[in-house]
Amino acid sequence: MMSFMRAVIDVPDEIIESIDRLSAAEKRSRASVIREVLSNYVEATKTPDLEAAFGLWKGKAKDGVTYQEEIRNEWD
Repeated sequence: MMSFMRAVIDVPDEIIESIDRLSAAEKRSRASVIREVLSNYVEATKTPDLEAAFGLWKGKAKDGVTYQEEIRNEWD
């Protein structure tokens, strides 16, 4: 079940007017359009999850452990 949080934000009149035109053209509520825009923004800017990190060293000249040991040896 999806839950919602109400928020009060300041939005310039020009943007509200654009959202209202869009929502009228698509026969959707203003809130629905705003939720979609926020969802798209979050999706486009989210950081990759841990699954995306697997395989990063594939095809590298040396494996990750060797690289790590070399870097740590520089500290001595």
